[in-house]
Amino acid sequence: MKMSTRFLALAAVLLAGSLALPGTTLAAKTRLAFSGGPEGGTFQYFSNGISTRLSKNLPDVEVSNMASAGSVENLRRVNSGDADFGITYSGDLFLARNGMLPQDAKKYENTLVLGYLYGAPAHLVVLANAGINKVEDLAGKKVGIGPAGSGAAASAQRYFTKVGLWDKIQPQFIGYSEAVSAMGDKLLDAVWVFAGFPNASVIQAAASNKVKILDTVELGNKTGFFTEFPFYAEVTIPAGTYSGVDVPTKTFQDSTLWVAGKHVKSDIIYNSLKDIYSPEGLEFMVKVSKAAREMTVPDGIKGTVTPLHPGAEKFWTEQGLTITPMQKSK
Repeated sequence: MKMSTRFLALAAVLLAGSLALPGTTLAAKTRLAFSGGPEGGTFQYFSNGISTRLSKNLPDVEVSNMASAGSVENLRRVNSGDADFGITYSGDLFLARNGMLPQDAKKYENTLVLGYLYGAPAHLVVLANAGINKVEDLAGKKVGIGPAGSGAAASAQRYFTKVGLWDKIQPQFIGYSEAVSAMGDKLLDAVWVFAGFPNASVIQAAASNKVKILDTVELGNKTGFFTEFPFYAEVTIPAGTYSGVDVPTKTFQDSTLWVAGKHVKSDIIYNSLKDIYSPEGLEFMVKVSKAAREMTVPDGIKGTVTPLHPGAEKFWTEQGLTITPMQKSK
């Protein structure tokens, strides 16, 4: 009997010791990578904000923010598993899923939608005294269109090709901040920014020089741009959004979407959406970027024309939203 008691006591000590070892009482955190955007772009504000909040509020998840060229690079990273979360434009994702990206017939079917973030309008910015009054005046000019692999560059090529100017302009694949500085130094004639307004880089341009923003809708309508690319919607940048730009500007926008890889567990997706789209989460996001004022539960899947992640479909269905056939998870 004494041996049995001693054995049980020793076993209890050994068990207690093993439980005290590091990592034996707590489950390891799931570490996720969020592919954001270039410096000065709205993508990077959103990806960093969401990463920070989820790392703080989801006890078993840690999300790290990654710099990126933007939309197209993000969807490719997420599709391959090099990133878990990303931000992309609805149009890029639609084309990628259907093997219709420029010079890329691959079908990217592992990148799935979580939710709508904001509308991203095209800003075609020029110096006010440059003698450039309409899009057609850019023939022969140098235009900064965003980094290679970015959604900005992809949308610029799509637009300028359709309106017959891609082979006439001199596209420069550089980031927003660098581009507006180069335009101020007369090294560029125009800058294409595809981001929610007000955008930090356009604010920078308007603060340093007198600028104007060109109407992209008139020529787009004439050439059938909106018929060929129906995921784009007309929008107006209000007068006074940027210093010195005192007239409203007609342009077009794509929907900016939060996406995740098919490989990410559905419970993580569900809990992430539950946190970010809560009243507290939405209030936090508006502090991160004013563009987040467009984030609401009723508009949670606005502009989505590709499948949702199963965890997202469950969340939005519980919120009372109708999931269309094209949005159904697969």
